Amino acid sequence: MDLSKLPRLRIGNLEAKIPIIQGGMGVCISLSGLASAVAKEGGVGVIASVGIGMNEPDIKTKFKEANKRALQREIREAREKTDGIIGINIMAALSDFDDHVLAAIEEDVDLILVGAGLALKPPAALSKDEVMRYLNKVIPIVSSARAAKIIFQYWAKNYNKVPNAIIVEGPLAGGHLGFKKVQISNPDYALEKIFPDVVSVIKSFNQQFNKNIPIIAAGGIYTGADIYKFFKLGASGVQMATRFVTTHECDASMQFKEAYIKCNKEDIIIIDSPVGLPGRAIRNKFLDDVFMGIKMPFKCAWKCLKYCDFRKVPYCIADALTNAKIGQLEKGFAFAGANAYRANKIISVKELIEILLKEYESAVFA
Repeated sequence: MDLSKLPRLRIGNLEAKIPIIQGGMGVCISLSGLASAVAKEGGVGVIASVGIGMNEPDIKTKFKEANKRALQREIREAREKTDGIIGINIMAALSDFDDHVLAAIEEDVDLILVGAGLALKPPAALSKDEVMRYLNKVIPIVSSARAAKIIFQYWAKNYNKVPNAIIVEGPLAGGHLGFKKVQISNPDYALEKIFPDVVSVIKSFNQQFNKNIPIIAAGGIYTGADIYKFFKLGASGVQMATRFVTTHECDASMQFKEAYIKCNKEDIIIIDSPVGLPGRAIRNKFLDDVFMGIKMPFKCAWKCLKYCDFRKVPYCIADALTNAKIGQLEKGFAFAGANAYRANKIISVKELIEILLKEYESAVFA
């Protein structure tokens, strides 16, 4: 496909040749390898910061330092591999959220994607100059028009500006979901339903600040036809995560990728995460044991998430996801989007982008 015919994604003073943001996937599923490969092809590559230091030798004794060091290293390695656009996904629910932001600012990443909470106040430790740099980089991730309105009103009142873009994530996404369990299968909360509501909210802020704020669709987007569908609903770009897992460049182990290729549709289930949110994952023996009430003993050396009561949970989700990342799925599980079962082989990021563009072109001329 001739890329000149494809809409480009403009976020502030950045322009991605391909309007695709690769979704951030933790723990350590999307690091510098995947992010740099996507950025090299003209998309936006994203490193997930959650649990990024889990494989550092001193993670149990120097939690914050290990995470910051690992995050800085991954950003630098991504920069060495590409001059494309690199972003960081930072969960607002992280207990060391401020440290991750500081590292991202110090390394001058292009974008900071903030989900798992509202992207409101910047860390108190930032200088005035750093606050402005932070505000210029932040892209909030929301699951409702209400959340979008709260964030944009807060920014307008307190900073006399609004974010340069926003991501709307629907209930078909993998990992932790910003919905109640009963809402996930309710068609009233489908991305196709909530996305136009966010478009309506953002319209008034476009007028107020004389901007054209890109709204990015996420959650369950798997094909080029899906991309085209949301462009018709007003999207300027899409965020995709699940489909990038089964690429050679994805930073997960081969066993993790094979879990996607081997799973069936009925294997993709909604779980009750220990951190109090529903999540979408691939069913395996580990999760079956949890469902049966079996507890997985662990010691919490730190509290990585603000809202996790480690004294009451049946297992440590950070440990479980780290084990899955390195291929020890008997001691953990793989988060996955609703379409993970559609993967049938491992290909390169370059091949995947080419396939998506062909699918998009076919949808346009269908």
